[in-house]
Amino acid sequence: MKVIPKMIHKNSEVSSSNIGLNTNIWQYCVVLPNAIIGENCNICSHVFIENDVRIGDNVTIKNGVQLWDGITIENDVFIGPNVTFTNDKYPRSKVYPSDFSKTLVKAGASIGANSTLLPGIIIGAKSIVGAGSTVTKNVPPNAIVVGNPAVIIGYSNTENLPSNSFSTNTSSVEKVTELGVGGCTLHRLPHVPDLRGSLSFAEYKNHLPFLPSRLFWIYDVPNKEIRGEHAHKNLEQFLICVKGSVHVVLDDAVIRKEVVLDQPNLGLYIKPKTWGIQYKYSSDALLLVLASSGYDPNDYIRDYDDFTKYISTGDL
Repeated sequence: MKVIPKMIHKNSEVSSSNIGLNTNIWQYCVVLPNAIIGENCNICSHVFIENDVRIGDNVTIKNGVQLWDGITIENDVFIGPNVTFTNDKYPRSKVYPSDFSKTLVKAGASIGANSTLLPGIIIGAKSIVGAGSTVTKNVPPNAIVVGNPAVIIGYSNTENLPSNSFSTNTSSVEKVTELGVGGCTLHRLPHVPDLRGSLSFAEYKNHLPFLPSRLFWIYDVPNKEIRGEHAHKNLEQFLICVKGSVHVVLDDAVIRKEVVLDQPNLGLYIKPKTWGIQYKYSSDALLLVLASSGYDPNDYIRDYDDFTKYISTGDL
């Protein structure tokens, strides 16, 4: 039985019959025959939707948006006024590629007004694209991006833990703070200052939560670049920013928190099954990472959807 949408304005040209229940299509819209639009969507005026377009449920598309062949919009997405999608990296008049680039906007994402999206990219689930941004590469899940080209400035639904909550200690006694996400902890290591400078240290049996088998260090990272973006099945890590500062996002698939490592006697313990991201590196940042075992590519979980599946089912 054909599903009748709630409302198609009389001044719109809608050729598709694949339109879900309770979807509104307002005036001066054009929807080509093979387009698919889900339920409870709001398609505002002056929207053009081409044939090879898939739109999920509960999607809002504001005025002046064109959705070209190859674009898929998942459920609960917001697309602001005059957002520009593209599907051909090298367009020429009357020259058509054999296949148009595929663009995917994943569930719960929001794209601000007047943004431009280059072809063939993925806008991650629950991410936010700031108004007027030019998006040139994939946007990770939950990321907030702005600018031209768009860069990550934060993560949505994330509690920020200010660094002054873990102020430098002038004693040789370690302090451990539970962060409330994934069993991770912040360790204020001993700090010993005198006229000659300051010293901090960690004894493997007394201050570290595991005996390291490997260490590596990260430096010369441009401020706009993101590192991490993965979880481990079994590996434990201990991070110390011995110079400069770096922001670390911790995510256990339920809670997301952000910690600033900007003191050389602050150590962050990241337990297995925690999604970790490092970004906002200062120009002089030197991040030391202690690991509980050698490098094993099979221990990594690099896709966020795979991570949430692993947390809920224990299987990939």
